[in-house]
Amino acid sequence: MSLIKTLSQNAAIAAQSLAILDEQVKNTILLDMARALRAHSDEIIKANQLDLANAESANMGSAMLDRLTLNNDRIESMASGIETVASLPDPVGIERDLGDRPNGLSIRKMRVPLGVVCMIYEARPNVTADAGALCFKSGNAVILRGGKEALHSSKMIASILQKVLEVYQLPPALITVVPDPDRGLMMELMQQRDYIDVIIPRGGEGLINFVTDNSKVPVIQHFKGVCHLYVDKDADLEIAMALLLNGKTQRTGVCNALEGLIVHKDIATAFLPKVAQALAEHKVTINACQQAKSYFDACKVMNNDDFGQEYLDLEIAIKQVDDFDGAINHIRRFGSHHTEVICTQNDVTAARFQRTVDASVVMVNASSRFSDGSELGLGAEIGIATSKLHAYGPMGLESLTTEKYLVSGVGQVRA
Repeated sequence: MSLIKTLSQNAAIAAQSLAILDEQVKNTILLDMARALRAHSDEIIKANQLDLANAESANMGSAMLDRLTLNNDRIESMASGIETVASLPDPVGIERDLGDRPNGLSIRKMRVPLGVVCMIYEARPNVTADAGALCFKSGNAVILRGGKEALHSSKMIASILQKVLEVYQLPPALITVVPDPDRGLMMELMQQRDYIDVIIPRGGEGLINFVTDNSKVPVIQHFKGVCHLYVDKDADLEIAMALLLNGKTQRTGVCNALEGLIVHKDIATAFLPKVAQALAEHKVTINACQQAKSYFDACKVMNNDDFGQEYLDLEIAIKQVDDFDGAINHIRRFGSHHTEVICTQNDVTAARFQRTVDASVVMVNASSRFSDGSELGLGAEIGIATSKLHAYGPMGLESLTTEKYLVSGVGQVRA
């Protein structure tokens, strides 16, 4: 039997051990996992330094290097995320009553795990801890296929979590890292529909398209984050500036960073000169439409077809629109269904924006950087789904479950 088929089969068998595991026991194990990450932070950082050295020698870009880097603060964030997952209600086993049928049948639905979740991701070693904790709490086994960039880090984190599982006499195959990043093994992994229930790719658009095109296992897509801030004619411009700078300059290499600024023409004269000054101070490269270009000393002038880029850098696209509908149409054409933000003091406009915009997270007067599982109370996230089957937006515990019907009768037969 091949390595991949063995790993997949072992994960499917291991998942069965979670079916009857008490919630309190799961929480205790998760808290021990968090403590173990803290206790072994030096080993994690040492492994991460090997990955960073390889990445730098391969001339990896700054955004990817940022995603790859682990330090004490980020390890603490992983540990605290696991602790939050432990504090959240377990969705597994929750029932809802659908009532009785005229023939006396009683109908309920119960939340159950998906089974085996496969994560395919790039330079994001924190995914190993986040996915491991979320899948464990929601009753799933997880197979983690990270990129070669993060292999040392991912294997170290997984080994620490596996040791905790073994203390509780649970199979380490509940959290499995594919030990070889060979692309052929990834192809084989995507064929294991007898053992893997869902694949979640997390990374660049090329990776996600490759998985979607080649997988025989159902895929939940986590496409690029082309996130916009729309500054409405009724916006508080101080708030708008704070949202812009936080969304664009705090951390550029993440999917919830702003990539586009849309400005209503009625406040362009008051707002865009301030934008030009502030973004120049942060050394942000400007790409502007014909209407907005005059406010910037140096910018690339964009044609209508040039928008929709995920820069993952200190770079942004700026579009001036005539009205609210112009903003909506721009987002509809160039957004990626990830996160969209409006800045306005008009409650009617805000409500209309939230109802109209097709994105997994739609915010009013709040930074796009809050589009994150931990910030939205999920503890951690498996990723941010931009497709709609069966999850949309940051995926937490409930998104890693589905429902089955429970039908009870007293001997009814169908006529």
